[in-house]
Amino acid sequence: MAAVDANRSRTARGHALAVLRVRGTAFAVALLPAAAAVLVVAGTASGHLGPGWAWLRLPLALLAAVVLAVAAVATAAVARARTAISPTVPVPERDAPELYRLVRDLADRLDVPEPSAVALTPDCDSWLEEPGRSGTAPPVLVIGSPFLWWMRVAELRALLAPVVAGTGPSAHPDIAAARRFLRALDAAAAQPRTGPLARLLLRAAGGHAAEMERLVATAASARAQSVDHGLRLLAQEQVGLAYAGWDRLLTRVALPAWRTGRWPSRLDAGVVSALSELSRRDRLADGFTSRLGDRPACDLLEEPGTVDAQVSLLAARLFYGGPAEPGPDWAPVDWSAYPEEVVDRGWRTEAARLFGALDATEGGAEPAQARHERPGWGRPTLSRVMERLAVREDRGTLAARISADAARAERDRPPPPPGSGGLIPGEPVVPAFPAVGARGSRELLADHVAAAVCCAAVDTGSAAPGLDWLDGPALLVGGERRTDLRRPVLALAEDGDAGPLRAWLAAVGVRPDKPVRLV
Repeated sequence: MAAVDANRSRTARGHALAVLRVRGTAFAVALLPAAAAVLVVAGTASGHLGPGWAWLRLPLALLAAVVLAVAAVATAAVARARTAISPTVPVPERDAPELYRLVRDLADRLDVPEPSAVALTPDCDSWLEEPGRSGTAPPVLVIGSPFLWWMRVAELRALLAPVVAGTGPSAHPDIAAARRFLRALDAAAAQPRTGPLARLLLRAAGGHAAEMERLVATAASARAQSVDHGLRLLAQEQVGLAYAGWDRLLTRVALPAWRTGRWPSRLDAGVVSALSELSRRDRLADGFTSRLGDRPACDLLEEPGTVDAQVSLLAARLFYGGPAEPGPDWAPVDWSAYPEEVVDRGWRTEAARLFGALDATEGGAEPAQARHERPGWGRPTLSRVMERLAVREDRGTLAARISADAARAERDRPPPPPGSGGLIPGEPVVPAFPAVGARGSRELLADHVAAAVCCAAVDTGSAAPGLDWLDGPALLVGGERRTDLRRPVLALAEDGDAGPLRAWLAAVGVRPDKPVRLV
């Protein structure tokens, strides 16, 4: 095994040298006109070349000057190009001495240089972040924060072993130089002046770069086989489970909060709650609950809550495009306050939009006096909603109006300030989730009707806003989650049939003629 590992490392270094030869070839091509000019000038001056060569001296000198100038500009631009840096939350050793001891022990057992530092990413992934432009120090170990909260200490150590093993190849001068060259080219490829040349060099070096990274990863994985091999299979199972829980928590729980100007400050703790709930519901996940008695990896941090808040804010920046700092319209929310500050607030915002659309489209060509003389007119009641949606044309008009209003509200949301996230400093964040207006108009109409019904149920005192760790905002009636509202709402929003919804309201004890309290 050691011989195979050494052979892979040598082959990886060979591909690194091939990448560096692309750089050397580029320099040689840039110097070729200058060398030709020197030869012609020296040859004609010494008499080794006949008089017929003299006319080439000036054209070659001009060509050499132009090529050298272009090469100098391109080299300077590549050298100054800011390489891609993944946004992370740094974790100094004083804030996680046990975590650093675990990583240091891994490096000793694997006989590789230890990473220079540890950082967290708000995603389910772990890697080595290579140093910047000059960098001779070992890379930074970046750990997916959901792993720290969901995994046990032994599982995390097994998961990190092949990642830490990658510091060995990273410390080799040829591989490190090749990676710096490739990162500089990648950054320069995005610049208009140097883009064509950088892309040409990247294409020339791409095959060798890909093979170099494949061999480095294979060698690191093989080296890590001797460390916690049995636990690694279990850890890989936890990776898939954590990813599923993290994705669901972001899309169904965090996203509604972000859209109301709140960011959950304990997302990683939410992963534990979501996956524990999954284990309770799914018999296939029963075995995972037995692990919860072991020490969680987040205990390796001195202040897990503080780190979780920092990672949660970074997640909001990366996945939604929120501001880099809290503010009046961008405040943290604790899980205990989530039902009141996010769920109830979101329902009432959508209910207000629904009744605003009703006000804007009410009556059509009917005289204003006649509209005002009709009882309940202008009042935010469910009876008014059901009456309007019974007419097909009104359903289409309301759906279009709500869709336009929701899209306008999304466009009016302040953009993130420059430098608030993204992989390259100064590059704005691209939100990872679709805008509200990206949903279909009928789907939006149904969501707004459901929100108005939930508000009415809460106003009667028979219901309360709640949080489901896997499905997000929930309506609680008698302390139990009601999941049977969607069908009667769709019957009204799509077919104009109010019968199922009236039966549901009667069962819950909601009078449709009572006004709904809006924001």
